[in-house]
Amino acid sequence: MQGPRIQLVMKSHRFRQTIILPRTAFFLVLSFFFFLTARGLPAQENAPGPLTPPPEHSVRRVVGVPEAEAPPSLPPALIIKSFAQKEDLYQSTRPQYAYRKTIRIQEFGPDGKPTGEYDATYDAVRSGDGKLYEKAIAAPESTLQYLQFEPEDAQYLTRIPPYPVTLGQMAKYDLQYLSTEKVDEVDCYIFQVHPKVLDRQHPLFDGILWVDQKYLEVVKTYGKWVTDLGAVHPPTLPFGMFEIYRENVDGKYWFPDYARSEEVYKLKERDIPIRVTIKWTNFKPFPPSAAPAAQPTAPSARAPQPPKP
Repeated sequence: MQGPRIQLVMKSHRFRQTIILPRTAFFLVLSFFFFLTARGLPAQENAPGPLTPPPEHSVRRVVGVPEAEAPPSLPPALIIKSFAQKEDLYQSTRPQYAYRKTIRIQEFGPDGKPTGEYDATYDAVRSGDGKLYEKAIAAPESTLQYLQFEPEDAQYLTRIPPYPVTLGQMAKYDLQYLSTEKVDEVDCYIFQVHPKVLDRQHPLFDGILWVDQKYLEVVKTYGKWVTDLGAVHPPTLPFGMFEIYRENVDGKYWFPDYARSEEVYKLKERDIPIRVTIKWTNFKPFPPSAAPAAQPTAPSARAPQPPKP
């Protein structure tokens, strides 16, 4: 059974249905994806909150790195195979890098201005035995008036797998070439990605990939993780659709550096526009030592929380 599909709309990406699973299923799926994976939004015309576009993102290759010329055009199947191979490389390489991560969740008033904010900052560090974990720089600060959640729920939003279409996952998806578009002055192919079959336990990516035409590398993604019941997200935070930009690190790896999602938190008396912005900065290789653990796990379904009165 297939779930709802994302259609590419150049001016407005919008998907409002979000259905989530029982809390028991959340822990089962989380455990499954940890085993399996071991080794934003553009400004919308009718979106809530300030319609400020994401900051500029440089997706230019580092000067001095050899640049092999790519053919002017390739069959879609060859493009897909090429970028999927590189996704494998980036997925295995990313845990070897330290970084700083910031999470900001905002509420907006009727005038479009922020009325409350949650901020948390973490540094990725590695223990002596090579395990990768994130250390809080300080206690999270919050002036939010309506949203109530635990720091773990906010952290959950950052555990979306950064590389959904690897060679090992390709068989689970239908990929269709759509068009071309520039992303930060880089000419890109656009591919639409749909899961072939959905079930209750294994969320899959449903969305769009932007692939550098010259180097056949994914530089941007937009989509959600879904089961047969719909999009998955924490019960206390309705964010499901994410646009994610990537940064070229050391001239050869593409790591996510900016993610954004906008939603509406529904109350009885009114709706509260909300936004989450996640940034990863200061990528630096860890010193040589024991091999690091894998990236955070894929998103999993979590039980809904009764609507607030």
